[in-house]
Amino acid sequence: MDKTTLLHTTVEHLDIKVVNVVPLIEMMERTAFQARNLAHAAQITDAMVADPDATVILTLAGSLVSAGQKAVILDLLRCNAVDVIVSTGANIVDQDFFEALGFRHYQGTPFADDNALREQMIDRIYDTYIDEEDLRICDETIRVIADTLTPGAYSSREFIRAMGGYLEQHHPQAESIVLECYRRDVPIFVPAFSDCSAGFGLVAHQVARPDGHISIDSVKDFRELTAIKVWAGTTGLLMLGGGVPKNFVQDIVVSAEFLGYDVAMHQYAVQLTVADERDGALSGSTLKEANSWGKVSLAQEQMVFGEATVTFPLLAGYVYHKGSWRKRMPRAWGRALEEGRELTLALVAG
Repeated sequence: MDKTTLLHTTVEHLDIKVVNVVPLIEMMERTAFQARNLAHAAQITDAMVADPDATVILTLAGSLVSAGQKAVILDLLRCNAVDVIVSTGANIVDQDFFEALGFRHYQGTPFADDNALREQMIDRIYDTYIDEEDLRICDETIRVIADTLTPGAYSSREFIRAMGGYLEQHHPQAESIVLECYRRDVPIFVPAFSDCSAGFGLVAHQVARPDGHISIDSVKDFRELTAIKVWAGTTGLLMLGGGVPKNFVQDIVVSAEFLGYDVAMHQYAVQLTVADERDGALSGSTLKEANSWGKVSLAQEQMVFGEATVTFPLLAGYVYHKGSWRKRMPRAWGRALEEGRELTLALVAG
């Protein structure tokens, strides 16, 4: 098949507002296995959103936006149910920013001839396709944004905010997580920022400007997110998948304590994952294990072992239709960071 035929049916984003899943989740609470776990996780998530003192941190790993989950995240942002996002670069750059530029992801098949796809410059993510030629425009746009910035070290949050500013100027009608967070002062952190399509644009930027270029400072990411933990006090985690975002947000408790601050563990924690704990890897490590490190309280935590494109819309739909977010005030942690608020060193060591 030719490229036009292959890139024909677009991936459409789920709308959790259409169906009230609260009765379904409440029925699942009275069942067993992962259905009951999902119901418990939904209740914990609703409780953290209802807590007037809690800052909610959403982590994103795996291919979520390309799989139709963007609108779910946008709805949570628009009802002030998410205060901070920590993500892999693919979800933010290759997928959300990519779509904000006017491009789309397409339905495909895992049984495709991958050599034939490569020859037509089509990239495959399991059963979805991306036009590589469009993706290279996205990479080039990252280079253009980098070229406009004063040379120096930036946190990924600062650079992603510049991406939001670019969309505000050039694509203000886009349905985009990056743009929505820019408008709402919700900070987005991508600790491994170059490990995605953005890396290509930043490499091109640095090669073209060897004597004056920007770089992404992952330590500054860690410092800024630690500052949010210190300022926020009570925090809750909603983690989709594992990987770097999961570890990053859990570690900020230890980081704050290392600096001498008396902070509480994350008081709420939910993880939706398919990873297994038995191989000792991070993505499947349980929240109970994180408690041994002093990162997560066991008071309100729940692991759900199920694929996130199924479990996340159900959980988010429950939170949306329960309506606990209606009285919730935005935290605007991005504004606090932009205003230059900093941590003071309270380190007690040796």
